[in-house]
This record gives sequence, C-alpha cells and structure tokens, in this order.
Amino acid sequence: MADLAVRADVEDLVSTFYEAAFQDPLIGPVFTEIAKMDLDHHLPIMCDFWETVLFNAGLYKRNALQVHFALNSRHPLGPDHFERWVTLWSATVDARFSGPVADRAKLQASRIAESMQRRLAGRSGSLLETISRREGMAPASEV
Repeated sequence: MADLAVRADVEDLVSTFYEAAFQDPLIGPVFTEIAKMDLDHHLPIMCDFWETVLFNAGLYKRNALQVHFALNSRHPLGPDHFERWVTLWSATVDARFSGPVADRAKLQASRIAESMQRRLAGRSGSLLETISRREGMAPASEV
C-alpha cells in the first residue's frame, strides 16, 4: 500500500471516511440529523483541513473549534463520539494507506479529538494542562 502523498490521496481518504461515518449508528446521526452536513460542500473544506495538517499546505483558514462548539450546544459531543471518530478515521487510513504520512494522519486525528474534547469541556486544549508545579515553586511569571 502506498502512503498519502498528494491532494487526490487526501480526497480519497476523506470521502471514504465520511461514507463510513455517515453510516455509523453513533456518529452518523450527528452528521446527518444534527449538523445536517452537506457533504458536497463539506468535503473540499475537510480536504483543505487535512492537506494542511498533513502537508502544511496552508489551505484551511477556518475555525474548526467554533463549528464544534455550535454543534456541541445542540447535541453534546461525548468521549464516545470522539473515540468512534478516531476509530473510524484510523481504520479508513489503515485500509487505504501505509507509511509515515498515514501514521501522522492517525496521530493527528487522535490529538485533534483529545484537544477538541478538552476545549468543549471548557479546559485548555493542551495536554500540558495537567502538569502541575511542585509545592514551593514560583509561577514562571514570577521567576
């Protein structure tokens, strides 16, 4: 199997993923009934997003978090939704591609899902939010 290398590969991956996601009993209704996603309109945007994530293409200029905040206000997105999204994404990547970029696509999907969950819960998007100072240490701003 070849690795992700060009826009056509991203288009193949994203369209195949959304076909599976729309059919999924857990997250499918979020896309089809809650978000009422127009796939013809949405696919080029998501391809821009993933091409930017994977190849630093600079094509995606929107705020993905804002879209998910609005969706979350209509239908709370829980850990099970994000876990399923990552599972389906990773399975789609594994079924179609193999190599360092494919591995990065799976890693970045996990990171995005984890960050988005934290942000939707009103926390920092950073994994570093759980790092605490040792007792008696001054905050960095005071050093």
